[in-house]
Amino acid sequence: MKSIQGRLSLGLIGVLVMVGLITAQVSLWLFEAGLQRYLEAGLRSESESLLIAVGRDAQGLRLNPERLLPAYDRPFSGRYFRIDTPQSHWRSRSLWDAELPLPEQPGLHTDWRVGPDNQLLLVLRSDYRRYQQTVTITVAQDYTPVRQSFQRMRQVGLGTGAIALLLILILQRFTVKRALAPLERARQQIAQLRQGRRSQLDHGQAAELEPLIEQINHLLAHTEDSLKRARNATGNLGHALKTPLAVLLNLADHAQLKAAPALRQVMQEQLRAIEWRVGRELNRARLAGDALPGARFDCDEEIPILMQTLAKIHGGHLQLCTRIAPGLQLPREREDVLELLGNLLDNACKWADATVLLTIEAHADALHIGVDDDGPGIEPSRRQAVLERGQRLDESVQGHGLGLGIVRDIAQAWGARLELQTSELGGLRAVVSWPLGHA
Repeated sequence: MKSIQGRLSLGLIGVLVMVGLITAQVSLWLFEAGLQRYLEAGLRSESESLLIAVGRDAQGLRLNPERLLPAYDRPFSGRYFRIDTPQSHWRSRSLWDAELPLPEQPGLHTDWRVGPDNQLLLVLRSDYRRYQQTVTITVAQDYTPVRQSFQRMRQVGLGTGAIALLLILILQRFTVKRALAPLERARQQIAQLRQGRRSQLDHGQAAELEPLIEQINHLLAHTEDSLKRARNATGNLGHALKTPLAVLLNLADHAQLKAAPALRQVMQEQLRAIEWRVGRELNRARLAGDALPGARFDCDEEIPILMQTLAKIHGGHLQLCTRIAPGLQLPREREDVLELLGNLLDNACKWADATVLLTIEAHADALHIGVDDDGPGIEPSRRQAVLERGQRLDESVQGHGLGLGIVRDIAQAWGARLELQTSELGGLRAVVSWPLGHA
């Protein structure tokens, strides 16, 4: 999608080019038309001078050569005339052996060519009455030097206009960029919100953006407050349900129910199913999902503490390794990341022989969290079935105790993908990955 600055620039370029071309064309046309009118006035004056040079004697009309301009005597001088009467016909010596065509209609005509140089002529035909006879005088002027000068002027004008257009576009880009700077700052701050590096947008960007920024900040605060209240309510509900369920489970083990073993077994199974289901749904309800504004998981600060805790739980026979870039921060809620890593690492520690490896990588297009172990692993044919059911691995493959439902719920809340692969260490590799655009 094109940016506002790009659309404004393209629109202004189109308008300037269109207006500039139209203005240049109209200006050149008006200039040429005015120039032709000026030359026409000179040709008409010459035509009237030639009319005066036509006299009459006893033999009829005659042309007085003393009244002719010297240019009419030089061959192809650029000044030509032709005089037609019912009895006589005169032409200037400047035509030499060429013929000046007679226009069909009186008035100014262009694009007439004559002579060895193929001169472009501006021709004026005028009809007069002199001595009760019709006298048609056609005068012509070489229009080639004027047209060449006009073409040079047009090229200079177009070049100057192009330079002016370029300067206008540069100034326009600077002006638009400066005018849209508040929008760019707001866009950068929204990107920082998505990355968890800030919790609010800054005020004072621009008067037009202030209402929008105010509403966004209000919405962010309301969302964060709603999540906190939902988490508190979820925790309170969990504590409120645990006690009644514990009482019911104890009653299911009461001696009075020994006389009905089938009923007792059904009650125990259903109560445990309720307990598991409630715990799962409460856990899903408290997930943050997409990163809240300002939410960051600092790997350098949190991962060492998590590894020390796992080492205490599972003993010192395991080598817990990490492969994480220094200073890496994940745009996710701390509790969500700790729960996901805790479940994955706890399962790896239970079934690893000697080594567990945690890898967190930030690539150009996605983030990846991988947990490898050198344990027995899972058969490839059974991995997809385990993921589709969303069950615990210890319910699908004997010996694996991974809280897959919790990990799967967290991955879904992140818009991420959970995959089970074969590790380079020989055991299982669990990978959670999600696009950076989503993060």
